[in-house]
Amino acid sequence: MDTAPPRDGLELTYRDAVEADVPALVALVESAYRGDSSRAGWTTEADILQGQRTDADGVRQVITTPGSRLLTVERDGEIIACCQLEHRGETAYFGMFAVRPGLQGGGVGRRVIAEAERLAAAEWGAREMHMTVISVREELIAWYERRGYRRTGKTTPFPYGDERFGLPQRDDLRFELLVKELDRGPS
Repeated sequence: MDTAPPRDGLELTYRDAVEADVPALVALVESAYRGDSSRAGWTTEADILQGQRTDADGVRQVITTPGSRLLTVERDGEIIACCQLEHRGETAYFGMFAVRPGLQGGGVGRRVIAEAERLAAAEWGAREMHMTVISVREELIAWYERRGYRRTGKTTPFPYGDERFGLPQRDDLRFELLVKELDRGPS
């Protein structure tokens, strides 16, 4: 767990999302990745994808599927970040990661991913965390690499034609698998 004092000075609380959180979580994810509001942060995908990043059904599915959780991060009772964790045997999947655009770059994301890794190892015994990132997102991939993730070179196609994932603005999109070994503490 992150023991250094937060650079951002924010006191964060973590909890699992509930169905009542769905509208706020959809708005958070959309604001972090799509449209003009996403340009306030550095994780924007507005230049490579338009349309939606997620919808209420997608968020609800993460919340209600067994072995899946949507970790919700609050400051003063307000949702400011989230991430999906999915138990996959000895690995955990990390996805739907979003930090409010105005708070990006201040250490919130670093703290959230560290907590997600800690939970996956402590609660599920996960040995590795897996995630997929759009391969042209070099700055984002570099951020994950600084957190110990490694590129695997394994890719899967972007779901062109499925508007649930957005409207691609280029024809070279694919997802790359990133992996990190997790510290499971003393054995």
